[in-house]
Amino acid sequence: MNKNFKMVATTMFGLEEVLANELTKLGAQDIKVGVRNVSFYGDKGFMYKSNIALRTAIRILKPIKSFRVFDEDDLYKKLQQINWEQYMDVEGTFAIGAVVNSKNFTSNSHYISLKAKDAIADYFRHKYHKRPNVDIKHPDLKIHVHIQKDYCTVSLDSSGDSLHKRGYRSATNIAPINEVLAAGLILLSGYTGDCNFIDPMCGSGTILIEAAMIANNIPANINRNEFAFEKWSDYDEDLFFTIQDSLLKKIRSSHFKIMGFDKAPSAVRKAKENIENANLSDFIGVHHVNFFNSVKEVFGPTYILFNPPYGERLNIDVETFYKKIGDTLKHGYPDSTVWFITSDIQALKHVGLRTSKRIPLKNADLDCRFVRYDMYEGSRKTKKAL
Repeated sequence: MNKNFKMVATTMFGLEEVLANELTKLGAQDIKVGVRNVSFYGDKGFMYKSNIALRTAIRILKPIKSFRVFDEDDLYKKLQQINWEQYMDVEGTFAIGAVVNSKNFTSNSHYISLKAKDAIADYFRHKYHKRPNVDIKHPDLKIHVHIQKDYCTVSLDSSGDSLHKRGYRSATNIAPINEVLAAGLILLSGYTGDCNFIDPMCGSGTILIEAAMIANNIPANINRNEFAFEKWSDYDEDLFFTIQDSLLKKIRSSHFKIMGFDKAPSAVRKAKENIENANLSDFIGVHHVNFFNSVKEVFGPTYILFNPPYGERLNIDVETFYKKIGDTLKHGYPDSTVWFITSDIQALKHVGLRTSKRIPLKNADLDCRFVRYDMYEGSRKTKKAL
């Protein structure tokens, strides 16, 4: 019987509660929300399940040691006190990732990674007169060192490549939205697949794909080729496939439309290619349409969610662009719940519509707002009267 142990799922700022909700539904225990992370307990099978199924996790870490640490030399000594044979072989390969937020350490995260690498390599060299090699791209074991003030946590990274790398995106446009952020926006919006969905500026199709996976309850990382835990000495292949099969049996079919528009033919081609890679061509339609010349052509309540271009992606007047968004929604998209994310917070006043919700988020290092507009069928006054 597998025992429960502590794990930490990292995420993006603003998505912590969304991730905690995902973990609750998945069956995690003792969930605690942190900043850009959520800790929880589960067994080995649950670690496999969380890597395959979680939409808003960036990686799943398994802490193996925590200790107080005061400087680089102290870190080196404490790392050498860990029995590394439990986790890796002298003939194997490893890589280190580090995050440092401490006044005790004047060096950057890269130097801390090198110091940790030396400690582990020297541990094996002193004991066996040989050392494991470092392999940054495909290590047998990926180790994560997190230093917060004078406290260090050493974890094994069960995911490997960031979990936003779902395995379906082969074609991208300029500055494509991160898959984890896309899924987080959709879950924050409340969309569950029980109505139509439109991304009117779909780019390479990431938001559409994540929406279709949510609507049909398809595990987020079912298209991934590999997880780091598959190289661990205690990897249980039969258990992994049992967990995977169990998740696949829970897939359902949504019968509402999921549609994307883009004014660039190249974007439409890329979106269709990625949708095909994700095996979702039957669920998503992508069309060469300029949103500003469009009207709603589907019946009934509709979710509209998009990531308008900004910064280097936007070569036109910002005020005009955002005013066009508002005018198009107001005149062409009644009975719709509209969400979009923007880093140009000042530009929102040009939309000309009143937001019903504003959620602060981060997109990489950019401060953003995820905003909601409720487009009624007829006027607001009529809606209230009904």
